[in-house]
Amino acid sequence: MLSGNDYQVDCAMDGVSAMATILRNEPDLICLDMYLPDISGLELLRLIRAEAANSQIPIVMITVDAERDLKLHCLESGADEFLNKPLDYAELSVRMANLLRAKRYNDLLKHYSASLEDEVRQKTDDIRRYCIDTVMTLTRAAEFRDENTGCHVARISHYARELAQRLGMGEEFCEQIFYASPMHDIGKLAIPDNILLKRGGLSGAEWDVMKTHTSMGKQILSGHGSPYLEMGQQIAESHHEYWDGSGYPQALAGAAIPLAARIVTLCDVYDALRSKRPYKPDYSHHRALELMRRGDERTYPEQFDPEVLNAFAAISGRFDEIFVESQRDSEFTSRISQLP
Repeated sequence: MLSGNDYQVDCAMDGVSAMATILRNEPDLICLDMYLPDISGLELLRLIRAEAANSQIPIVMITVDAERDLKLHCLESGADEFLNKPLDYAELSVRMANLLRAKRYNDLLKHYSASLEDEVRQKTDDIRRYCIDTVMTLTRAAEFRDENTGCHVARISHYARELAQRLGMGEEFCEQIFYASPMHDIGKLAIPDNILLKRGGLSGAEWDVMKTHTSMGKQILSGHGSPYLEMGQQIAESHHEYWDGSGYPQALAGAAIPLAARIVTLCDVYDALRSKRPYKPDYSHHRALELMRRGDERTYPEQFDPEVLNAFAAISGRFDEIFVESQRDSEFTSRISQLP
Protein backbone atom coordinates (compact mmCIF):
# COMPACT_ATOMS: atom_id res chain seq x y z
CA MET A 1 0.00 0.00 0.00
CA LEU A 2 2.72 2.50 0.96
CA SER A 3 5.08 1.62 -1.88
CA GLY A 4 2.39 2.60 -4.34
CA ASN A 5 2.26 6.19 -3.10
CA ASP A 6 5.70 7.46 -4.14
CA TYR A 7 7.28 6.31 -0.88
CA GLN A 8 10.53 4.37 -0.76
CA VAL A 9 9.73 1.67 1.80
CA ASP A 10 12.21 -0.43 3.82
CA CYS A 11 10.69 -3.33 5.75
CA ALA A 12 11.96 -5.28 8.75
CA MET A 13 10.37 -8.32 10.36
CA ASP A 14 11.76 -7.98 13.89
CA GLY A 15 13.09 -5.36 16.29
CA VAL A 16 16.81 -6.06 15.81
CA SER A 17 16.71 -5.79 12.02
CA ALA A 18 14.37 -2.78 12.28
CA MET A 19 16.86 -0.92 14.48
CA ALA A 20 19.69 -1.77 12.10
CA THR A 21 17.65 -0.55 9.13
CA ILE A 22 16.79 2.70 10.91
CA LEU A 23 20.41 3.42 11.83
CA ARG A 24 21.58 2.59 8.31
CA ASN A 25 18.94 4.40 6.24
CA GLU A 26 17.86 7.35 8.43
CA PRO A 27 14.16 7.20 7.42
CA ASP A 28 11.83 10.20 7.26
CA LEU A 29 9.02 8.28 9.00
CA ILE A 30 8.66 5.00 10.90
CA CYS A 31 5.54 2.81 11.11
CA LEU A 32 6.04 0.45 14.04
CA ASP A 33 3.89 -2.53 15.03
CA MET A 34 3.34 -3.01 18.75
CA TYR A 35 3.96 -6.76 18.59
CA LEU A 36 7.28 -8.00 17.19
CA PRO A 37 8.76 -11.51 17.44
CA ASP A 38 11.80 -10.52 19.53
CA ILE A 39 10.99 -7.35 21.52
CA SER A 40 7.87 -5.28 22.07
CA GLY A 41 7.14 -2.33 19.81
CA LEU A 42 7.08 -0.09 22.89
CA GLU A 43 10.60 -1.19 23.86
CA LEU A 44 11.83 -0.60 20.31
CA LEU A 45 10.17 2.83 20.31
CA ARG A 46 12.16 3.77 23.42
CA LEU A 47 15.39 2.46 21.88
CA ILE A 48 14.79 4.51 18.75
CA ARG A 49 14.12 7.69 20.73
CA ALA A 50 17.23 7.07 22.87
CA GLU A 51 19.37 7.74 19.79
CA ALA A 52 19.77 11.52 19.42
CA ALA A 53 19.80 11.23 15.62
CA ASN A 54 16.30 9.72 15.73
CA SER A 55 14.70 12.30 18.02
CA GLN A 56 12.90 14.14 15.21
CA ILE A 57 11.78 11.16 13.09
CA PRO A 58 7.96 10.87 13.18
CA ILE A 59 6.82 7.48 14.49
CA VAL A 60 3.37 5.93 13.94
CA MET A 61 2.50 3.08 16.33
CA ILE A 62 0.15 0.40 14.98
CA THR A 63 -1.63 -2.21 17.12
CA VAL A 64 -4.77 -4.28 17.49
CA ASP A 65 -5.15 -3.02 21.07
CA ALA A 66 -7.30 0.03 21.76
CA GLU A 67 -6.47 0.40 25.45
CA ARG A 68 -6.13 4.02 26.56
CA ASP A 69 -3.20 3.26 28.90
CA LEU A 70 -1.24 1.61 26.10
CA LYS A 71 -1.82 4.62 23.85
CA LEU A 72 -0.64 6.97 26.60
CA HIS A 73 2.50 4.86 27.19
CA CYS A 74 3.32 5.06 23.49
CA LEU A 75 2.75 8.81 23.27
CA GLU A 76 4.79 9.39 26.45
CA SER A 77 7.61 7.29 24.98
CA GLY A 78 7.80 9.43 21.86
CA ALA A 79 5.21 8.19 19.36
CA ASP A 80 3.64 10.88 17.19
CA GLU A 81 0.54 8.96 16.11
CA PHE A 82 -1.27 5.82 17.31
CA LEU A 83 -3.47 3.80 14.94
CA ASN A 84 -5.52 0.68 15.52
CA LYS A 85 -5.90 -2.35 13.30
CA PRO A 86 -7.63 -2.97 11.00
CA LEU A 87 -6.05 0.09 9.43
CA ASP A 88 -8.08 2.72 7.64
CA TYR A 89 -5.62 3.31 4.80
CA ALA A 90 -7.11 6.70 3.96
CA GLU A 91 -6.57 7.86 7.55
CA LEU A 92 -3.05 6.40 7.59
CA SER A 93 -2.22 8.20 4.34
CA VAL A 94 -3.45 11.57 5.66
CA ARG A 95 -1.64 11.24 8.98
CA MET A 96 1.59 10.18 7.27
CA ALA A 97 1.37 13.08 4.83
CA ASN A 98 0.86 15.54 7.70
CA LEU A 99 3.81 14.14 9.67
CA LEU A 100 6.08 14.17 6.63
CA ARG A 101 5.06 17.74 5.78
CA ALA A 102 5.88 18.90 9.31
CA LYS A 103 9.22 17.05 9.23
CA ARG A 104 10.09 18.64 5.90
CA TYR A 105 9.63 22.14 7.34
CA ASN A 106 11.62 21.12 10.41
CA ASP A 107 14.47 19.74 8.27
CA LEU A 108 14.58 22.91 6.17
CA LEU A 109 14.74 25.03 9.28
CA LYS A 110 17.53 22.90 10.80
CA HIS A 111 19.51 23.03 7.55
CA TYR A 112 19.15 26.81 7.42
CA SER A 113 20.25 27.10 11.05
CA ALA A 114 23.29 24.86 10.55
CA SER A 115 24.45 26.68 7.42
CA LEU A 116 24.72 29.98 9.30
CA GLU A 117 25.83 28.73 12.72
CA ASP A 118 29.60 29.19 12.28
CA GLU A 119 29.24 32.63 10.72
CA VAL A 120 27.10 34.12 13.48
CA ARG A 121 28.58 32.34 16.51
CA GLN A 122 30.52 35.40 17.75
CA LYS A 123 28.05 38.03 16.60
CA THR A 124 25.28 38.45 19.14
CA ASP A 125 23.38 41.06 17.18
CA ASP A 126 23.59 39.00 14.00
CA ILE A 127 22.30 35.93 15.84
CA ARG A 128 19.37 37.93 17.15
CA ARG A 129 18.63 39.29 13.69
CA TYR A 130 18.84 35.84 12.15
CA CYS A 131 16.48 34.36 14.75
CA ILE A 132 13.94 37.09 14.16
CA ASP A 133 14.24 36.77 10.38
CA THR A 134 13.65 33.02 10.70
CA VAL A 135 10.57 33.68 12.81
CA MET A 136 9.27 36.17 10.27
CA THR A 137 9.93 33.77 7.38
CA LEU A 138 7.90 31.06 9.08
CA THR A 139 5.16 33.54 9.94
CA ARG A 140 4.94 34.77 6.33
CA ALA A 141 4.78 31.15 5.15
CA ALA A 142 1.68 30.71 7.29
CA GLU A 143 0.19 33.93 5.87
CA PHE A 144 0.35 32.53 2.34
CA ARG A 145 -2.01 29.74 3.42
CA ASP A 146 -4.64 32.12 4.81
CA GLU A 147 -5.23 35.66 3.60
CA ASN A 148 -6.59 36.75 7.00
CA THR A 149 -3.48 35.71 8.94
CA GLY A 150 -1.22 38.77 8.40
CA CYS A 151 -2.97 41.41 10.50
CA HIS A 152 -4.04 38.78 13.02
CA VAL A 153 -0.50 37.64 13.86
CA ALA A 154 0.78 41.22 13.91
CA ARG A 155 -1.89 42.16 16.44
CA ILE A 156 -1.13 39.08 18.53
CA SER A 157 2.51 40.24 18.74
CA HIS A 158 1.53 43.64 20.10
CA TYR A 159 -1.18 42.32 22.43
CA ALA A 160 1.17 39.71 23.90
CA ARG A 161 3.98 42.16 24.57
CA GLU A 162 1.62 44.64 26.22
CA LEU A 163 0.18 41.91 28.43
CA ALA A 164 3.61 40.53 29.37
CA GLN A 165 4.75 44.01 30.35
CA ARG A 166 1.64 44.48 32.48
CA LEU A 167 2.38 41.17 34.22
CA GLY A 168 5.81 42.49 35.14
CA MET A 169 7.84 40.20 32.91
CA GLY A 170 11.40 41.20 32.08
CA GLU A 171 12.54 42.88 28.89
CA GLU A 172 13.94 39.64 27.46
CA PHE A 173 10.66 37.75 27.94
CA CYS A 174 8.66 40.62 26.46
CA GLU A 175 10.84 40.76 23.35
CA GLN A 176 10.75 36.99 22.91
CA ILE A 177 6.97 36.79 23.15
CA PHE A 178 6.65 39.69 20.68
CA TYR A 179 8.52 37.68 18.04
CA ALA A 180 7.45 34.16 19.09
CA SER A 181 3.70 34.72 19.40
CA PRO A 182 3.07 35.12 15.62
CA MET A 183 4.04 31.45 15.27
CA HIS A 184 1.14 30.22 17.41
CA ASP A 185 -0.64 28.73 14.37
CA ILE A 186 2.49 27.71 12.42
CA GLY A 187 1.30 24.09 12.60
CA LYS A 188 -1.47 24.96 10.15
CA LEU A 189 1.20 24.70 7.45
CA ALA A 190 0.73 20.95 7.86
CA ILE A 191 -3.08 21.02 7.59
CA PRO A 192 -4.51 20.16 4.14
CA ASP A 193 -6.06 23.10 2.24
CA ASN A 194 -9.45 21.40 1.93
CA ILE A 195 -9.73 21.53 5.73
CA LEU A 196 -7.83 24.73 6.57
CA LEU A 197 -9.61 26.84 3.96
CA LYS A 198 -13.04 25.22 4.16
CA ARG A 199 -15.77 27.88 4.29
CA GLY A 200 -18.41 25.81 6.02
CA GLY A 201 -18.30 23.91 9.29
CA LEU A 202 -15.86 21.05 9.78
CA SER A 203 -16.92 17.45 10.28
CA GLY A 204 -15.79 15.62 13.40
CA ALA A 205 -12.98 13.91 11.50
CA GLU A 206 -11.89 17.19 9.90
CA TRP A 207 -11.89 18.92 13.28
CA ASP A 208 -9.67 16.15 14.67
CA VAL A 209 -7.19 16.85 11.86
CA MET A 210 -7.42 20.62 12.44
CA LYS A 211 -6.60 20.19 16.12
CA THR A 212 -3.33 18.50 15.21
CA HIS A 213 -1.95 21.93 14.21
CA THR A 214 -0.79 22.29 17.83
CA SER A 215 1.39 19.17 17.82
CA MET A 216 2.49 19.91 14.24
CA GLY A 217 3.55 23.39 15.32
CA LYS A 218 5.61 21.91 18.13
CA GLN A 219 7.27 19.51 15.70
CA ILE A 220 8.08 22.20 13.12
CA LEU A 221 9.73 24.42 15.73
CA SER A 222 11.47 21.72 17.78
CA GLY A 223 15.16 20.93 17.95
CA HIS A 224 16.56 24.46 17.68
CA GLY A 225 18.56 26.54 20.15
CA SER A 226 16.94 29.90 19.44
CA PRO A 227 15.04 31.25 22.48
CA TYR A 228 12.47 32.72 20.08
CA LEU A 229 11.80 29.32 18.52
CA GLU A 230 11.80 27.59 21.91
CA MET A 231 9.12 29.96 23.18
CA GLY A 232 7.33 29.67 19.84
CA GLN A 233 7.26 25.89 20.29
CA GLN A 234 5.63 26.25 23.73
CA ILE A 235 3.05 28.66 22.35
CA ALA A 236 2.30 26.62 19.22
CA GLU A 237 1.70 23.46 21.24
CA SER A 238 -0.25 24.95 24.16
CA HIS A 239 -2.19 28.01 22.97
CA HIS A 240 -5.42 25.98 22.95
CA GLU A 241 -4.89 24.68 26.49
CA TYR A 242 -7.26 26.30 28.98
CA TRP A 243 -6.77 27.17 32.64
CA ASP A 244 -9.61 24.84 33.70
CA GLY A 245 -8.16 21.87 31.80
CA SER A 246 -10.79 21.83 29.06
CA GLY A 247 -8.41 22.58 26.18
CA TYR A 248 -6.23 20.49 23.86
CA PRO A 249 -4.00 18.72 22.92
CA GLN A 250 -3.06 17.52 26.43
CA ALA A 251 -5.86 18.98 28.60
CA LEU A 252 -3.25 20.80 30.70
CA ALA A 253 -4.57 22.95 33.53
CA GLY A 254 -3.38 25.89 35.60
CA ALA A 255 0.32 26.58 35.90
CA ALA A 256 1.15 23.41 33.94
CA ILE A 257 0.47 25.53 30.85
CA PRO A 258 3.52 27.66 29.94
CA LEU A 259 3.00 31.33 30.78
CA ALA A 260 3.72 32.45 27.21
CA ALA A 261 0.93 30.16 25.97
CA ARG A 262 -1.47 31.42 28.66
CA ILE A 263 -0.84 34.96 27.47
CA VAL A 264 -1.31 34.11 23.78
CA THR A 265 -4.47 32.10 24.51
CA LEU A 266 -6.17 35.23 25.83
CA CYS A 267 -4.81 37.41 23.02
CA ASP A 268 -5.99 34.92 20.39
CA VAL A 269 -9.51 34.73 21.85
CA TYR A 270 -9.78 38.53 22.06
CA ASP A 271 -8.72 38.95 18.44
CA ALA A 272 -11.11 36.21 17.29
CA LEU A 273 -13.98 37.99 19.05
CA ARG A 274 -13.08 41.28 17.36
CA SER A 275 -12.86 39.64 13.91
CA LYS A 276 -15.69 38.58 11.63
CA ARG A 277 -16.04 34.83 11.14
CA PRO A 278 -18.46 32.73 9.05
CA TYR A 279 -20.24 31.74 12.28
CA LYS A 280 -20.23 35.15 14.05
CA PRO A 281 -20.11 38.92 13.51
CA ASP A 282 -17.19 41.10 14.54
CA TYR A 283 -17.79 42.29 18.11
CA SER A 284 -16.95 45.69 19.53
CA HIS A 285 -14.18 46.00 22.09
CA HIS A 286 -16.66 46.41 24.93
CA ARG A 287 -18.67 43.36 23.84
CA ALA A 288 -15.50 41.27 23.54
CA LEU A 289 -14.39 42.36 27.00
CA GLU A 290 -17.80 41.50 28.44
CA LEU A 291 -17.79 38.03 26.86
CA MET A 292 -14.31 37.27 28.18
CA ARG A 293 -15.22 38.35 31.71
CA ARG A 294 -18.75 36.89 31.89
CA GLY A 295 -18.83 34.23 29.18
CA ASP A 296 -21.33 32.82 26.69
CA GLU A 297 -21.81 29.46 24.97
CA ARG A 298 -18.38 29.67 23.24
CA THR A 299 -16.21 31.80 25.53
CA TYR A 300 -15.94 31.65 29.30
CA PRO A 301 -13.59 33.23 31.87
CA GLU A 302 -12.46 29.86 33.26
CA GLN A 303 -10.47 29.41 30.05
CA PHE A 304 -7.99 32.04 31.17
CA ASP A 305 -5.36 32.35 33.86
CA PRO A 306 -7.10 34.70 36.36
CA GLU A 307 -3.95 36.80 36.74
CA VAL A 308 -3.63 37.17 32.97
CA LEU A 309 -7.33 38.00 32.65
CA ASN A 310 -7.06 40.68 35.36
CA ALA A 311 -4.00 42.18 33.66
CA PHE A 312 -5.89 42.24 30.37
CA ALA A 313 -8.89 43.97 31.97
CA ALA A 314 -6.56 46.64 33.37
CA ILE A 315 -5.08 47.48 29.94
CA SER A 316 -7.88 46.36 27.62
CA GLY A 317 -8.11 49.84 26.14
CA ARG A 318 -4.61 49.32 24.72
CA PHE A 319 -5.84 46.16 22.97
CA ASP A 320 -8.61 48.20 21.35
CA GLU A 321 -6.08 50.82 20.20
CA ILE A 322 -3.93 48.11 18.61
CA PHE A 323 -6.91 46.59 16.82
CA VAL A 324 -8.12 49.94 15.48
CA GLU A 325 -4.60 50.92 14.39
CA SER A 326 -4.22 47.65 12.45
CA GLN A 327 -7.39 48.49 10.49
CA ARG A 328 -6.18 51.96 9.54
CA ASP A 329 -2.43 51.53 9.00
CA SER A 330 -1.35 49.65 5.86
CA GLU A 331 2.19 49.33 7.29
CA PHE A 332 1.01 47.68 10.52
CA THR A 333 1.90 44.09 9.59
CA SER A 334 5.45 44.99 8.52
CA ARG A 335 6.40 46.42 11.90
CA ILE A 336 6.74 43.09 13.68
CA SER A 337 9.86 42.44 11.57
CA GLN A 338 11.52 45.69 12.65
CA LEU A 339 13.98 45.52 15.51
CA PRO A 340 13.22 47.87 18.44
